[in-house]
Amino acid sequence: SFALKCLISLSTIILLGLIVMYHAREIQLFMVDNGADDWRIAMTYERIFFIALELVVCAIHPIPGQYLFTWTARLAFTYAASVADADVDIILSIPMFLRLYLIGRVMLLHSKLFTDASSRSIGALNKINFNTRFVMKTLMTICPGTVLLVFSISSWIIAAWTVRVCERYHDKQEVTSNFLGAMWLISITFLSIGYGDMVPHTYCGKGVCLLTGIM
Repeated sequence: SFALKCLISLSTIILLGLIVMYHAREIQLFMVDNGADDWRIAMTYERIFFIALELVVCAIHPIPGQYLFTWTARLAFTYAASVADADVDIILSIPMFLRLYLIGRVMLLHSKLFTDASSRSIGALNKINFNTRFVMKTLMTICPGTVLLVFSISSWIIAAWTVRVCERYHDKQEVTSNFLGAMWLISITFLSIGYGDMVPHTYCGKGVCLLTGIM
């Protein structure tokens, strides 16, 4: 609805502001650690690129209003053309899953390895960079089963939801456009079984199944 899209836009603006504040604090910490007087010393081309990329990724969201585009697909089995007026929100909502990288940042900032002074001191002596990759490696070492289970279930749900969204305009039998049906399709694709009882119609759905099979 229009009100929900307005709330999403408002939360997106707040998120972008918080990201800018986070990077501003990072630059201030860099200046303190290196004794720099000018903040422009910390603004390398690499840092500017990643800040801009992060802002672009987090800025993608469904725009308030209704905007349609013509979506043509070739149906499975019959190979007949299927034309539908789809909502642009499909294109804008799926990339919002890229915001999940923020979970890794939250885990880093709340990790005891990052907040504990003794751990930071030992890490500094051994030239260890405490970043998200290091925290994830530590978690994989401590509790590999839990991390793998959470990652697998999360990927399963996200892939199933994406398939459902991709197929909703071209699946008249409501097979792959049903969430439970999409979860079944993703599971048999992930396990490399492939019964063939469900087949995606759109290239979007086929692409998700392809990525699932690669994983």
